[in-house]
Amino acid sequence: MTLKLHNTLSGVEEEFVPLDPQHVRMYVCGPTVYDFAHIGNARPVIVFDVLFRLLRHLYGPEHVTYVRNITDVDDKINARAAEQGISIGDLTKKTYDWFKEDVAALGCLEPTHEPRATEYIAPMIKMIEALIATGHAYPAEGHVLFDVSSKRDYGKLSNRSVDEMIAGARVEVAPYKKNPMDFVLWKPSPPELPGWDSPWGRGRPGWHVECSAMGETLLGTTFDIHGGGIDLVFPHHENEIAQSECVHGGAPLAQVWMHNGFLQVEGDKMAKSVGNVVTIQDLLTREHPEVLRLQMLMTHYRQPIDWTDRGRRQAWATLNHWYHRTNGFEAPTTLPKPIADALSDDLNTPGAISRMTGELDPMFLKSAGRFFGFLQSDLQTWQRWRPLGAALDEMKVEELITNRNAARKAKNFSESDRIRDELAKMGVVLHDKKDGTTTWEVSR
Repeated sequence: MTLKLHNTLSGVEEEFVPLDPQHVRMYVCGPTVYDFAHIGNARPVIVFDVLFRLLRHLYGPEHVTYVRNITDVDDKINARAAEQGISIGDLTKKTYDWFKEDVAALGCLEPTHEPRATEYIAPMIKMIEALIATGHAYPAEGHVLFDVSSKRDYGKLSNRSVDEMIAGARVEVAPYKKNPMDFVLWKPSPPELPGWDSPWGRGRPGWHVECSAMGETLLGTTFDIHGGGIDLVFPHHENEIAQSECVHGGAPLAQVWMHNGFLQVEGDKMAKSVGNVVTIQDLLTREHPEVLRLQMLMTHYRQPIDWTDRGRRQAWATLNHWYHRTNGFEAPTTLPKPIADALSDDLNTPGAISRMTGELDPMFLKSAGRFFGFLQSDLQTWQRWRPLGAALDEMKVEELITNRNAARKAKNFSESDRIRDELAKMGVVLHDKKDGTTTWEVSR
């Protein structure tokens, strides 16, 4: 099987050939931990989890290293901690724990490494020192800045000239900058903010150098795949490329750059000002996590996705069909060839899902579903999930059904009907069988 992936850097789909098939390496930018993760944050986590699973299938689990970082030093974190009147450490711990719970619920595998930026300050300082020594960076008033003019091909990832980037970006104007586009590698920290001793005084790293240092430390000078959302192409990934290549004499940071598309909600850009920010935690209280995972994968990762109730209902109906189709069957977590072929075409999850939807063989469907992280429950557990609400009080449901059966046996049909109506209001549909038993499911 030949895996082809779209490379943002070249702009075309390329055959993926790892630098070392015995050690395939992938880095994906993770969250900045200052608030609940929203559904837009979930997209790269789910997308690259599927790629991680595919690479493990192709090269063996022991031969794939996946790094997803945690940014725990950032001005947004400082501002939010001050706003809430809590310590920065308390804020980052709390929000990191939320994130871990959310992505686990969404069925994502643990990455091989999940480094926190604050644990890699020494490699960051070392990288900055090397950039200064080679003339690609300069200290100024307690700051250290990368000199964009020192790299002739700066802008090659976003495919824009420096003038175009200046025109389209919110560039911080500062008297100590040589050029408007020069970006911060290190900045001074006042006593009340996190800071570390450095040759340029007490300070903290800029965002871009964090990922370059963590990636190099854990994966080497050049690794196979670097991923993230399309919003990171510029400036974050552009700047990662610039500083890493300049440190290592032009050696590429990554062979393949992959980016998932934007997410909007019901046709609108998700924004606090619009009031339509949807958090993962909120969705998980109202919907089965496998529905959310499937809904995300029904759109190709490079395409924009419109997160809608209609899409959620479609995902639920698809999963409901799969659960009923595979009920009573067990199958190994393998990847059937038709599904592997779809995924080998630039991670074509919609094509794979379409193939699964038309599948008649329950063993095939179960194996493919388990590979993706679906069909993790049995049919009964799936049916008892209360859609768009918290899980039902199952003991209460069983008690009412027992009382209804007793009423039916006593030919008290008015009481039997009353209990049926009460259960219906709870979203429970009863199925009476000829032998007198009653099964139930949650209505949709």
